[in-house]
Amino acid sequence: MGTKIVSNPGNLQVVYEDNHLIAINKRPGDIVQGDKTGDVPLSVVTQQYLRAKYSKPGNVYLGVAHRLDRPTSGLVLFAKTSKALPRLNRIFAEKEAQKVYWAIVKNRPEKESGVLVHWLKRNPKQNKSYAHIKEVPDSKKAILEYRLLKKLDNYFLLEIDLKTGRHHQIRAQLAAIGCPIKGDLKYGSDRSNRDGSIHLHAKRLSLVHPVKKEVLELTGELPQDVVWEACTQ
Repeated sequence: MGTKIVSNPGNLQVVYEDNHLIAINKRPGDIVQGDKTGDVPLSVVTQQYLRAKYSKPGNVYLGVAHRLDRPTSGLVLFAKTSKALPRLNRIFAEKEAQKVYWAIVKNRPEKESGVLVHWLKRNPKQNKSYAHIKEVPDSKKAILEYRLLKKLDNYFLLEIDLKTGRHHQIRAQLAAIGCPIKGDLKYGSDRSNRDGSIHLHAKRLSLVHPVKKEVLELTGELPQDVVWEACTQ
């Protein structure tokens, strides 16, 4: 079977593009790379967008350097050239990119700001990570910094500066302090969101451009949703 063609690849939210990189503001529910569901991933939709935009007859190069969970929204940065991809991989691997997320949680954290340090152990069968206070076998250290930005009617808005990039890190660590993300049933939310999303958004991404060596600062607009909209009012 050939690649399924997306009917309207032009509906992508392109945040930034140059010869080497393209940044997309991912919608909740989109997958970044293909998985067992067989759904068309964002990487393929972006390739189709580039093929149509530049009238390229053949395959379009696109390298995936990092990912977001399917129910999460926000910035995803792809490499458009084989020169940029290994450099971009190194930037993410060596934690030289600053990733800032917004999360809406049901409960107010005990402190208005702080640093969370846990040891996360992944359970592949459950596709879930468990946060431990102390190191356990096969666990990885996870660090994030958070601060309370706003009190909403029924929720709290947190800003997260992600220091490490572990599986479901923000979701697991916030749940561990009694602040599960809105809609995140897997990590303790009392109800799901109707569209299957969770209220976690990759808001800002800052890094030195892997080729141009200029500072690149990207911002992804929030999804259109009454709770997200309340965060900016």
